[in-house]
Amino acid sequence: MSFNILVGGKAGQGVATVSFILGKTLTSMGYYVFEYRDYQSLIKGGHNFNVISVSNRPIYSHENEFDIIVALDQNTIEKHGKKLKKDGYVVASTNLKVSKKALQVDVDSILQKYGAPKIMGNMVLVGVVSKSLGVNINVLLKVIRKSIKKSLKLQLRLVREGYKRAKIVHNLKKVKSKGRKIFLTGNEAIALGAIAAGLDIYIAYPMTPSTPVLHFLAQKQLKYDHLVIQPENEIAVVNMALGASYAGAMAMVGTSGGGFALMNEALSLQGMNEIPLVVYLAQRAAPSTGVPTYTSQGDMKFVLNAGHGEFLRVVVAPGDAKEAFQRTVEAFYLSYKYRTLSIILGDKHLGESRYTFDDFGKLKVKPERFILKKVYKGFKNYKITKTGVSPRGVPGQKAVIRATSYEHDEYGYTTEEGEWIVKMNNKRWKKNKFIKKEINKLNPVSVYGKGKNLIVSWGSTKGAILDALKRLKDFRFLQISYLKPFPSERVKKVLESSKKVVLVENNVTGLLGDVIRENTGINIETKVLKYDARPFTPSYIMKEIKKVVK
Repeated sequence: MSFNILVGGKAGQGVATVSFILGKTLTSMGYYVFEYRDYQSLIKGGHNFNVISVSNRPIYSHENEFDIIVALDQNTIEKHGKKLKKDGYVVASTNLKVSKKALQVDVDSILQKYGAPKIMGNMVLVGVVSKSLGVNINVLLKVIRKSIKKSLKLQLRLVREGYKRAKIVHNLKKVKSKGRKIFLTGNEAIALGAIAAGLDIYIAYPMTPSTPVLHFLAQKQLKYDHLVIQPENEIAVVNMALGASYAGAMAMVGTSGGGFALMNEALSLQGMNEIPLVVYLAQRAAPSTGVPTYTSQGDMKFVLNAGHGEFLRVVVAPGDAKEAFQRTVEAFYLSYKYRTLSIILGDKHLGESRYTFDDFGKLKVKPERFILKKVYKGFKNYKITKTGVSPRGVPGQKAVIRATSYEHDEYGYTTEEGEWIVKMNNKRWKKNKFIKKEINKLNPVSVYGKGKNLIVSWGSTKGAILDALKRLKDFRFLQISYLKPFPSERVKKVLESSKKVVLVENNVTGLLGDVIRENTGINIETKVLKYDARPFTPSYIMKEIKKVVK
């Protein structure tokens, strides 16, 4: 069983509230829910819509044909009515013109009855659509009580009125479940992963689509005992984070492509002074300002090569919210153990979509600060070791801890001697071998399904591919999660054992394909690329693959 619900209206009409409450309610009933958000770069007006995909089995993406359309304005009906399925229906106020099958209630009269503002009309429709699905009123009200604080009593009355005036179309029953399911966005999962890793300070300048992490962590400061700071720009952000990490804090920053561009010089600083740093980059359609509230996978090469000079980094790209939590913990672990730069590469689709999953899973690493309890006089902050990882001290201990942007010797003193330049470069790059060994234990690649043919991709495309795989015959899916250091041998082995290989990416040129060719020598010629700033759907993938694979 599966169906799709579209909720549409103007910015400011409460589209996100309706879809969140519906998604949360259905998740509480044991269903799996995926929620996709499509919104313009406007505070009010325009056209926003969310799509909720519901199933009694795990579901990872949305489709563009709908069983129910919840219309908060006439424009929603005009724009999406043609995609309503034959047996589908529209939920709307009686003041909207609907030529399709519809459940309509007089929203305005209900609002007048209770003296409620027009914006609360969305709550009446929450009641209507919930009744049409056969949702128990008490289950619905319990979710609303937990989700809404402002004018709660009034909003509960409006929901009851909508519920009372509607009829049951579907009769959804609670699904047996082993435990309570989790319903989170990718951004929320990244924030929680940072907290689980021991986050002390999160520093960011607001930039869509990474801003929800800033908001979430700001709200949780007292509960989880961390600090959130919003400085004047991204240059300040990254340098403050390096300073905090130098002092011993577990530090993380968040941004999108434009902000990351401003951080480049400081990333090179990290490459020289080896202060641990975790960066979250949420991609959006670019270049320049681009399309700020829509998605893309166009920043991969930028991230893999950002900064001047040659220096180490770890780049990991989660595919869904559960992975976002786990991979964030891993990013902290690797950064602080190896005194390196860790970048979590997401995008708008991953960050702002909501996923249902059963649990966070067992963590494979345990992050810590990796700081010496005692340091000695004349401490070597850049001591040459077998692994390339120098023991780490912090200011306040009984030694001077030198950190510098200049090339240096083991003590941190500036040097221009060729011998030391070679020694220090070798020391820093020696760590790469050991980081690769660590990453090999963390499932850097995953293979789903069985078949002779192969789909290759990364990041948020995972969901639509997995759902398409249910209907595609003779196909497997190779998901590459760690992009640097690149798991060359594992990727090459899977590619060489496949008959037909198709690259699927949300960008113009097939960036992962270039990286695969660079690291394995294998060129993937068949590509399905999408760059309209919208994510893939399973149907789109199936249609395009059938075109290129005969």
